[in-house]
Parts: sequence; C-alpha cells; structure tokens
Amino acid sequence: MANENLKGLKVAILIADGFEQVEMTEPRKALDQAGAETRIVSPQSDRVRGWNFTDWGDEFSVDVVLDQAQSQDFDALLLPGGVINPDSLRIQAKAIAFIKSFFDAGKPVASICHGPWTIIETGAARGRRIAAWPSLKTDLRNAGAEWVDQEVVVDGNLVTSRKPDDIPAFNREMIELFSRVRGQAQPVA
Repeated sequence: MANENLKGLKVAILIADGFEQVEMTEPRKALDQAGAETRIVSPQSDRVRGWNFTDWGDEFSVDVVLDQAQSQDFDALLLPGGVINPDSLRIQAKAIAFIKSFFDAGKPVASICHGPWTIIETGAARGRRIAAWPSLKTDLRNAGAEWVDQEVVVDGNLVTSRKPDDIPAFNREMIELFSRVRGQAQPVA
C-alpha cells in the first residue's frame, strides 16, 4: 500500500460510546498512514469512549459533533462495530440520515462486526453481500441482504468484515476501495 494513495481524502469515522476500540484505532491508523484525513464524528460533544473487548477502553476526542456533521464534507465513511455503539447509533435519526447520505451519494463505506446494524436501518443493506458478526445473520437476511461468513467482502461501494481478527484484510480492502473511488471523483475541497 502506497503511503500517499489516499492523500487529501476525508474520512468520517462515526462512533458513539461503546465502539469496539480496535475496530476504530487500527483502521484509522491504516487510513492515516495512507494519507487520508480522518475525523471522529459522534453524538457525544467532547469525548467518546471505546470498548476494549471486555471492559471500557480509552477516550478519544470528537472532531465533529454529529448534529453539525455533513456528509458532503467527507469522501468516505468508516463504521466500527462493538455491540453498544451501533445499537445506540441505529436508533438516532441523525446518525442514520448521515450514513444514508453516503450511500445515496455513492460514496464508499467500510463497516465491521456489528456496524452493519446501522446500514440495515438506512435501507442500504438490501440486495448486498455483507460480512458481519454472526449474530447479525438473521437481521441482515430480514433486511434483504446476504450474510457472508468471510474475513472481508466488497460489494460495490461497501466493504465489510466480521470481527477484529479480520482487520488486516478489512484494512487492505478498505484502502483499495477508497483509493479506487478517489480515482473516479475529486475529493471534497
């Protein structure tokens, strides 16, 4: 992966308290190393707290409060999982509208673990192949998607993975997808 192949690409990372920490920090590190500009977007106004596998993790500064976030300010979206985070986000109309606007604009979205719960709420799961944590299998099928038990799946402008163990493959395909889309359109100024 070239160090600058995402230079200038603006990526929103939508998270609420209880996001699986490694599913945010490792993809964010890969994006930053590829030259992307990542910003944490959250319903929390100041800091957002991760979940570190079995207990509360670190706190991270919020760059953009969700109420003020506009998808047109970003080129791509990252949706980390964890159980608490997407379950909280999927009942917030502003969060679902923000996510849906990326799909409506054809922008790339990367989601891991329980993250696809929020994609289901947007209606964008229908007709897609999606890798996610196994407990989402029925939810995805009920939403018209095909749940896939693979480390990473790319379906159009969406890349998904099942769990933290899949992060190396997830990062590779996320960078590839984001760089392909970048070549097709000018990044947001």
